[in-house]
Amino acid sequence: MANTGFLSLCAHGRVTGLAVEAGAALSHVTSVCGGRTLRKGSRCLGVAGEQLSRHLHRLLLESPREPSVLQALTKKELTRLKEQCCYVSLDYKGDLQERGSHRPARFQTPDGQWITLGKERFCCPEPLFQPELLHHSCPGLHQLAGQSLQTVPDHARRHMLGNIVLSGGSSMFPGFPERMCLELNFLFRGAGVHIEVLANPKRGTAAWAGGSMAASLTSFQHTWMTKGEYQEHGAEYVHTKF
Repeated sequence: MANTGFLSLCAHGRVTGLAVEAGAALSHVTSVCGGRTLRKGSRCLGVAGEQLSRHLHRLLLESPREPSVLQALTKKELTRLKEQCCYVSLDYKGDLQERGSHRPARFQTPDGQWITLGKERFCCPEPLFQPELLHHSCPGLHQLAGQSLQTVPDHARRHMLGNIVLSGGSSMFPGFPERMCLELNFLFRGAGVHIEVLANPKRGTAAWAGGSMAASLTSFQHTWMTKGEYQEHGAEYVHTKF
């Protein structure tokens, strides 16, 4: 058993840092120091891939284009459409105002139909930074990251600022790392540091990769539940052991 934020850091070769995870069902921010998760530095956001897919579907249905094709989209096709065509804007308000600032994209469905996306391309992932667009009252993912960093002791915070890692499938949008870096540097302006965000091309499965690395360490074996223990006590034994 291990925290996915810690495992994401492991995948980047780190045991101290801030993990910003944008997954399928939830997004998380986790502070980790020396391999230990700092609970007071953990934050959760109820905006992630599944919510963004539904948001994209609503945006497309509001447009005058191909309504019958859009209504027939399956969940799998919608996810593929989102992954292939959407991106994070570095200037959301500016892009909304300037029609020529974003290029349309076309997506072909398995039955040969075509869907054209305009501003929906960058409006889809924006709720990660502005949850109020989905009627959530909580701060954006970058603000939660800032809150988490503020809970870290001063002597460790500067080190964490240089070890911010992204993970999860919803962090794979083009422009997501750049926007996160931009927002965090704005939040910590005047602090005398320049924040860099680490975005591995394979960050979509970083937690799995980190889990494989951590489980191979002898020091990690005390956190295993063996097959024998599982067979003897059942799944509920996880609450006793951990």
